[in-house]
Amino acid sequence: MTQSRSITNTAAGIPAYPSRGALRYAQDKIAMREMCEAHGFPTPRYRVCRDASEVIEFGQEYGWPVIAKTPTGGYDGKGVWRIEGPKEAQVPFAGITVAALGAQGAQARILVEECIDFVRELSALVVRGTGGESRCYPVVESVQTDGICTATIAGENYDFGELVADIAAELDVVGVLAVELMQRSDGTVVVNELAMRPHNTGHWTIDAAVVSQFENHLRAVAGWPLGDTKARAPWVVMRNILGGPDDLMRASLAAQERDRSVRVHVYGKAARPGRKVGHITVYDSQRSAAVERATLALETIMQEEK
Repeated sequence: MTQSRSITNTAAGIPAYPSRGALRYAQDKIAMREMCEAHGFPTPRYRVCRDASEVIEFGQEYGWPVIAKTPTGGYDGKGVWRIEGPKEAQVPFAGITVAALGAQGAQARILVEECIDFVRELSALVVRGTGGESRCYPVVESVQTDGICTATIAGENYDFGELVADIAAELDVVGVLAVELMQRSDGTVVVNELAMRPHNTGHWTIDAAVVSQFENHLRAVAGWPLGDTKARAPWVVMRNILGGPDDLMRASLAAQERDRSVRVHVYGKAARPGRKVGHITVYDSQRSAAVERATLALETIMQEEK
């Protein structure tokens, strides 16, 4: 095992993780795609396009629709377009500003990918220490609505731990790495995106894993032994609270009064439609029971808005 490379505060001599080299692949989608392709990690067919004609060429070669993405930035569905045909090929370039072009060497770049016919989105979290030790959390199904994660479900035996551990090792990540995956009907997956930080799809670990992603992230960066990543129950459901009543704390108490085993976390953010302002975690021995209880808790909170 090798000591991980890191960003170092030269004045204080304090290492910071993950490294600048690793972070590049979470911040630049083109670099991430090229890395996955070079190392044999599953990735959609893609092309870097500089104008609408190149988007059209890609679509004609691999079929419509295609997915277009800005290489950097973008979050919760922003900076991503589903291009149905040649008439829409200019859409991703329309919002590129002069300032952005300057940052890209005066030439626009859009990442264009084949549209994967996936049956579910998955999120796999791995935590890796400074000495190369890694531990994987149970892979969760990530339920998306309009590009925003609304729920995660842990309990299915998705066997992609080795894949995400290999990606973390190849990039020499220290801390938590989240790998977002798209799964086809035949069970195969492709890598969608990477995030090198504690991730929203792992917030369930606060209450329902032996050691949470947050604690393990700190353990990893500090060089301490990594904690147990097992779930506390066969099924765990997390529901994100999007928007909601102004008095979210009072509403969360109503949900906890109804189900004393529900855990609610309130982030202290001002509520507005579509904004993640908190989450609910429920764990149970049965999937259906966990889903029903989490749904009821969310409905209770949102009803307080009326």
